[in-house]
Amino acid sequence: MVAMPKPAGVLERRGSQPDGVWYTAKRRLLGPPLVNEQLGEQRLSKPLALGVLSPDGISSSAYGTEEILIALLPLAGLAAFTLILPMTLVILLVMTLVVLSYREVVMVYIRPGGSYVVARENFGPRIAQICAVALLIDYVVTVAVQIAAGTAAVASAFPAIGPYKLEICVGVVLVMCYGNLRGIKEAGRAFAIPTYLFAGSVILMIVVGLIREAMGNLQAYDPQTLHGTYQLGSGTAGIISFVMIFTLLRAFANGGASLTGIEAVSDAVGAFHPPEGVNARRVLITEGLILGTLVAGISWLAHATHATPYVAGYPTVLAQEAQKVFGHTFIGQSLFLLVQAATMLILYTGGNTSFNGFPFLTSYVAGDSFLPRWLLKRGHRLVFSNAIILLTIVSVALLVIKDADVNSLVPLYAIGVFTAFSMAGFGMAKYHHTHRAQGWRHRFAINFSAGVLTAIVVVIFAVVKFTEGAWVVLVLFAVLVPALIRLNAEYRAEAEVLDTVSGEQPRPAPHYSRRVVFVFVDSFDLATLAALRYARSLRPTTIRAVHFVIDNVRAERLREKWTRADRGVALDFIDCPDRRLTKAATELAEREVQDPGTHVTVILPRRSYSPLLGRLLHDRTADKIAAAVSRIPRSAATIVPYDVPSRVAVLQARQAAAKPARPGKPAVAVPTAEPAETDAEQAATAQALAREADIAARHTLSGEAVPGQPRAPRWHRGSGDGQGASVTAPSVSPIGSVTSPGKVTVEGRVRVVEIRPVERNSVLAVEISDPTGSLTAMFYGRSHIPGLVCGARVRFNGSAGIRGGQPVMINPAYELLFPSGGE
Repeated sequence: MVAMPKPAGVLERRGSQPDGVWYTAKRRLLGPPLVNEQLGEQRLSKPLALGVLSPDGISSSAYGTEEILIALLPLAGLAAFTLILPMTLVILLVMTLVVLSYREVVMVYIRPGGSYVVARENFGPRIAQICAVALLIDYVVTVAVQIAAGTAAVASAFPAIGPYKLEICVGVVLVMCYGNLRGIKEAGRAFAIPTYLFAGSVILMIVVGLIREAMGNLQAYDPQTLHGTYQLGSGTAGIISFVMIFTLLRAFANGGASLTGIEAVSDAVGAFHPPEGVNARRVLITEGLILGTLVAGISWLAHATHATPYVAGYPTVLAQEAQKVFGHTFIGQSLFLLVQAATMLILYTGGNTSFNGFPFLTSYVAGDSFLPRWLLKRGHRLVFSNAIILLTIVSVALLVIKDADVNSLVPLYAIGVFTAFSMAGFGMAKYHHTHRAQGWRHRFAINFSAGVLTAIVVVIFAVVKFTEGAWVVLVLFAVLVPALIRLNAEYRAEAEVLDTVSGEQPRPAPHYSRRVVFVFVDSFDLATLAALRYARSLRPTTIRAVHFVIDNVRAERLREKWTRADRGVALDFIDCPDRRLTKAATELAEREVQDPGTHVTVILPRRSYSPLLGRLLHDRTADKIAAAVSRIPRSAATIVPYDVPSRVAVLQARQAAAKPARPGKPAVAVPTAEPAETDAEQAATAQALAREADIAARHTLSGEAVPGQPRAPRWHRGSGDGQGASVTAPSVSPIGSVTSPGKVTVEGRVRVVEIRPVERNSVLAVEISDPTGSLTAMFYGRSHIPGLVCGARVRFNGSAGIRGGQPVMINPAYELLFPSGGE
């Protein structure tokens, strides 16, 4: 028979495992998996980079002014609309220093990582974990704040959805999670549109508002007649009183939220067209100018229109300004809706930047061995799926806890942001002081001033916002920074031991005169059969099946099943009256290894199910026993999992496919381990025992040649071959009678299956035995033959020789008489 070649591009899947339910669902939801070659990098032009990298920073102008007013109005009253102007100037001064500081960062550090890389390179990896924790908190809160503010913008245009803002926020985060798990990229032009749309529409609003104010027809709200706004104070407190100073500091701290996201450009310097540093600096300056213009313009219009924040969070101050500036005409309402749509888009896009930044930051920190290494793993679509899911869970929890209220989230926001600003400033100051390049002094002054000023902001936040939620951030710092350092110590200790071991000359493999394998048996099932097969493959000196008796009735039933099955291994029963299985197992292993020449291997079969069902059905006893036994010298433990549901389904399908039996071929009698009426699972055991009979029959009955082996004769266990032909098997000789060369037929049970290298080739050595002796069959060029496994009963026919006093056959024809049990 001539084998037909497969069509090009067709992947043969015969013998491969079918996809699981979870993988199939993931493939349908997320799309086909991507390969590593598709992990490309897109370079950004300056206009595209400005649109893609600036949403987080520019969008914060949408709620910065409102947060300042929320702090001022309850005490200053209407004077708050005057005080907001100097407060905005202070905010812009801080922003200027931060932008100038990051100009130095992008010129020196082209690698991704931003503030974390600056801190790590200048202060060391341990101190850099302060910055790492700050950025991790920043990314999480950014998602919550940006999404909550974006939803408030929508509710400002459509107040009917306001009561459902939490549900909308959670839904948006889940959609973002899904999109990022599919692998959406922020380097596309679509992500630049919200930035330019928002900046353009708000600047248009500012210009129109200034013109109308100059013309005297810009009307203002009367905050005292509005309902649902923050309560107005009397404004009687002196400007230098302690209460007013504290209020001004709170307003300044709230306004600091306008500066969040400026550092995004420094996290992606490597994505720019060369020269990367110069282009990144220009984009950063442009972003700062746009952000400063928006913050100043929105604050001025708030001063002019007396737009007042509402307790519910909507309509927002920005929406009220747009309503007054554009009016109630058709064009005015259209422009109002444009501003709200642009605000929603840029805020949602700004929140989505965290789904890009957070996973990469966690991968950097995990690469430095300060976070678990599973955060380094790329998922189905070449994204850091674990980090994306972690960010989603934490940000959704934060939204639920804070009821998607922007003002409640801001106290958690700026501490992390300004801590990163401060460490970047001090880090660059140290860099300039160390390297002292030309013009380093003024650069040092800029970075050091930015570090000091932003550190002061952190202290202000921690003090004035402590009771409003800042204490949570401080606790997180106190917990997470030592935790990350401790995790790194564990990784470093492991690495040091590995380096020590790797540097030593490898020790010679131990030689034990006696190898004992214990198979711990809880019940007689398919998992136990799989464990026994694995135990035989180890070729030990002794195999012992052991059952620890904690229930005499159950033990007696197990004894009956084991005796009927006749697996060729004796089952020992060890009394365990106190039910301490781990203690009984370790004592057994310790007694056995008292002989220095003995090595013990404990095999524990485990019935495997889905992860959730497995946690419900297993108490992890096998893990506890394995951990205890592995601590005993010259002992090892192996857990052999067996996926019962899937294997039973496969075996049942094979049995169904094998029916009806071929005409003239009697059914193979397969003894079961237990009557079906007493345990349904033992019926599956019977199916497992017959699973390879048809595979072997293709070699022994079809007459086709097996690759690497002479054509087998048409042997039959019945009267025909399906075509009316009949061949009588040769008479069988006892193995012990084969004492001289000649053609012979023998049969016996497979005792050992071994692959031996011979002269750049491989030989499959199969040793069979009967009561009179043993014989080894050598199959050259083979590493596996279906059906020839330990425990199977086979018949060999061919020329036998004598080697080392033992009979040997080379590439004999074979017939599988009885397969090994279970799978």
